[in-house]
Amino acid sequence: MSKTREGWNPYLLGGLAGLLSVWSTYYTGKFFGASTSFVRAAAFVEDKVIPERAATLEYLVKNAAKMDWQMMLLIGIFIGALLSATLFGDFKFQAVPDMWKKHFGESAVSRGVVAFLGGAVAMFGARLADGCPSGHGLSGTMQLAASGFLALICFFIAGAIVARMIYGGGGQNGS
Repeated sequence: MSKTREGWNPYLLGGLAGLLSVWSTYYTGKFFGASTSFVRAAAFVEDKVIPERAATLEYLVKNAAKMDWQMMLLIGIFIGALLSATLFGDFKFQAVPDMWKKHFGESAVSRGVVAFLGGAVAMFGARLADGCPSGHGLSGTMQLAASGFLALICFFIAGAIVARMIYGGGGQNGS
């Protein structure tokens, strides 16, 4: 599908995201983060499906479901991405992305299983670290913490290595 026009300028948006992060931290005293919202969503679902079990899990009780700034951030990210993709003609319903089809086949079931397992592993790691490592990288660099810069450098290196292992070296933006 061809784009109707060019997308957003990534440098402008990166700068605006940085300013938003600084503003948010200054006025609320809280750094960007999102992984706790997924735990709270899981607590909400478990409380509706198996309330007697949810009440016995200290971790879910501690992270009880609530609509807070993190959940609103996630909702805003979703709505913003949807609006942007629609505005630039990139939006389409697709059970299996083109890049996945090219490298792994057309099975929506295998794509769903891999996506679920990948998300579960990522969330397990985020909760094990008591927060999202990428959030630490972003918030840490904002505080000029060496650990934040090290985290971001490691994410980019690991991402490049894994992408090369999975997709090979001939990538033309997945096409």
